[in-house]
Amino acid sequence: MRTLLTADHVLVFDGTSHRELRQGAVVVEDDLIVFAGPADQAPSGVDERLELGESLLMPGLIDLDALTDIDHLILDAWGTREQAARLQWSEDYFDRRRHVFDEDERARIREIALVQLALHGITSYMPIASEVHSVWAESAGDLHRMAAFSRALGLRGFLGPSYRSGVNVVTASGERRVRFAPEEGEVGLADAIRFHDELAARGEPLLTPVFLPCRIETLTPELLAATGAAAAERGAIVRLHALQGEVERELILDAHGCTPLELIERAGLLNDRLIVPHGVFLDVNPRVHGEDRGDLARLVDAGVSIVHCPLTNARYGSELETFQRYRDAGVNIALGTDSFPPDLIRGIDTGVSVAKVQNGSLAAGDLAGYVDAATLGGAKALHRPDLGKIAVGAQADLTAFRLDDVRMGAIDDPLRTLVLNGTARDACLTMVAGRVVMRDGKIDGIDLDAIRDDTQILFGQMRNAYTGRDHRSGTTDELFPPVFPRHA
Repeated sequence: MRTLLTADHVLVFDGTSHRELRQGAVVVEDDLIVFAGPADQAPSGVDERLELGESLLMPGLIDLDALTDIDHLILDAWGTREQAARLQWSEDYFDRRRHVFDEDERARIREIALVQLALHGITSYMPIASEVHSVWAESAGDLHRMAAFSRALGLRGFLGPSYRSGVNVVTASGERRVRFAPEEGEVGLADAIRFHDELAARGEPLLTPVFLPCRIETLTPELLAATGAAAAERGAIVRLHALQGEVERELILDAHGCTPLELIERAGLLNDRLIVPHGVFLDVNPRVHGEDRGDLARLVDAGVSIVHCPLTNARYGSELETFQRYRDAGVNIALGTDSFPPDLIRGIDTGVSVAKVQNGSLAAGDLAGYVDAATLGGAKALHRPDLGKIAVGAQADLTAFRLDDVRMGAIDDPLRTLVLNGTARDACLTMVAGRVVMRDGKIDGIDLDAIRDDTQILFGQMRNAYTGRDHRSGTTDELFPPVFPRHA
């Protein structure tokens, strides 16, 4: 099967970096790109033509912290600094914890999330979900069901169930701590190993097993070390949420007498198979030391990749110090969305704008660097040089964004126009391994009205559950007051 795609703007790879090609064409044969060049030089003899017109055709977006949940950020990204412990389990709830969603509801939540990824132009994803809605974390059964839907939908997934040894709670006196149940972590890792080996045995090109433990402060040193050993034995990638906040750093310093980065190294995880969202709280951060004491060099020497989530970080009041400093040091940076919407275009815009403010310079708005992170950086983190670029021999993972909407305004450089004037909702094509997953906002076999209806129902269920488990008391309206008081 040979497919010809044409567009007014195509972001091709020249062997070193991306280049914009006007009136470009890409020919896909089965799952590979076999031609990328001027449209008038495209080979003939194709089975299908996709004429995208006034659009930008670019490598498929890679989201390595992709929300596969009903997002709680809409509820807790507000308030004063004193309210930073919102939406945490009460310590009392630890002993009476339960599932907010049953097995079928959890599966539906993941289906909804994957559909949203496809609608926003994401072709490769590594999932993240909140464990606070469950008895403990995820199971192999949860991920097998997600893998089945991902397979049917056609996205490229890097999957594994989450697991942890403890959970963040707030005590009756208002103190935040981690309450541990180490046996839960051991069971979770065993489940994750079983899932890895079962998925690996299938040899499916679009589904790759990885290890996805929870936040570092919720893992014992023993579980971290066991994760490192299991991953090393299998040559598997590990994604570990770490280096992301003051509370995490304080908890680990108090419990283990070392920094989170030192704990990662002790566990044997500091290597080129480690991916770290968010990587913000290193020594260069003003809230740590505000100076370079070697943390960036340690990441670079080990080959660690970080997943920068600029939109979510900004919503919670935290950013890299700084994107350019990390890049100049040689850190490989990928991108993630981490919250809803899974919109890497808005994320890039936020990251570029924050960098300008941080540095007091328009020159710090490294748009090319952010686009590289969403494509080539993600591919490098995954050890997949066949992803993240439009080049002969690369996987045919492609995304296109419409530029012809009157609301887009004047078009200059297509990437500047898209990032400044558009969003990922302008995606008009998501193609993975040569198969069209989404075209013009439609996905074969998916009822988008049902997606919207079920999203609202499941969100309401999640929102209502906080009254029984949050460390604060009150009705949902008291826990989550509106922006303005509602009219009586």
